[in-house]
Amino acid sequence: MLHFPIGKSSDCQALSRRQLLQVGGVGAFGLSLAGVLRSQATAAEKPGKDVNCILLWMSGGPSHHDTFDPKPEARDGVRGDFKPIATAVPGVHFSEHVPRLAGALKQFSLLRSLNPRQGAHSAADANMLSGHAFTPVMSYPCYGSVIAQQKGGRNAMPPFLQLGTNLSTLAGGGTAAFLGNANNPYVVPSDPNSATFSVRDLTPPNGVSFERVGRRLEMLQSLDRWQEHMERSDLITSMDTFYKKSHELLTAPETKRAFDLGLESDQLRDAYGRTTLGQSCLLARRLIEAGVRFVTVTDGGWDTHADNFNLLKNKRLPPLDMALPTLLEDLRDRGLLESTLVVWMGDFGRTPLINSGAGRDHWDSVGNVIFAGGGTKAGVVVGATDAEGGTCVRDQYFTQDVGATLYQQLGIALDVVFTSTDGRPIPSWVGKPIAEVV
Repeated sequence: MLHFPIGKSSDCQALSRRQLLQVGGVGAFGLSLAGVLRSQATAAEKPGKDVNCILLWMSGGPSHHDTFDPKPEARDGVRGDFKPIATAVPGVHFSEHVPRLAGALKQFSLLRSLNPRQGAHSAADANMLSGHAFTPVMSYPCYGSVIAQQKGGRNAMPPFLQLGTNLSTLAGGGTAAFLGNANNPYVVPSDPNSATFSVRDLTPPNGVSFERVGRRLEMLQSLDRWQEHMERSDLITSMDTFYKKSHELLTAPETKRAFDLGLESDQLRDAYGRTTLGQSCLLARRLIEAGVRFVTVTDGGWDTHADNFNLLKNKRLPPLDMALPTLLEDLRDRGLLESTLVVWMGDFGRTPLINSGAGRDHWDSVGNVIFAGGGTKAGVVVGATDAEGGTCVRDQYFTQDVGATLYQQLGIALDVVFTSTDGRPIPSWVGKPIAEVV
């Protein structure tokens, strides 16, 4: 199932007739790809780096104590139930429940000294996924939307795709914001690990043939010709082109192949893990191969206010420890790792002090981020936290620095100035790339 989200308007004015045609008018007739493809075609290919990105979003805020920054010497009530284990980098320890990631540390870099400065879920999603501090006055576009707007699509595939819906958009997180609905992600809410996984609007539902899709296209073209007679405009006269592109996307064999996980070997699917996260990571790799520039993989269940240790040990960490190392190995084996930046992160970290429900609460002062591929360094651990993991004590960085690092590696100029819907110039960035990583 493929979903085309319509973002909130950045002001209180109603949508004009032209805007309705651009972002959803044709969707009422069942071919909503057309409006989005039309707008994306206006994004010219920019010279420079041509690096893709797979962003793994751990919704809820993973505990840094119980994953990549354990504090075994901390007092009772802080150190937690998990034991530390050695990693591939001497002197660096991870939690015992991520052994494969510990052994793979020389394949990626870890930022231990992120200060998110935000501890509320929706605002943190907006903050971490855009690099701009949340403000109720304005939402900022997420990384994938900026890539879509700046670079456009390579082929019939959309430039920006999101797998899963474990992401809060209440504060604008994960959306295109003032860049417009055409640069929102194509959201696939279906579970790639399900035996009945399909992508609506790419794989016709039962009982709907491609011939029927063709008849629908003819009807839309007839409506288009009528509209052209009523209102002469560049938008209307060019619609046929975008309807045809939509139809090509719906029927293209390469599109169907990109989403067909059955084309992968059982051995590789098992290596990723027969979980939603594992199969989503495998699908993300296939989408990158098919021409998608930016894929966000969302994974829920990291908001561990209660029963933190059982949830991490039995549900959250095992799928991650299979999926992420396998993704890096798979990309490397296919010659895609240098041209694909992989980023792992979540809302924020969690409290040093374990609460009465054996959980950890939101912590807005520390978080972890993993970078791999895309020209970043490997085997590097950046920064440090204090003895209880509550404060960054060396090489502190902020979310705008994470964003600057992403944009630099993806070939986006850090001095781009966007224009809001009311005509205001908006600088794209204020942070600095993390030197130890790039």
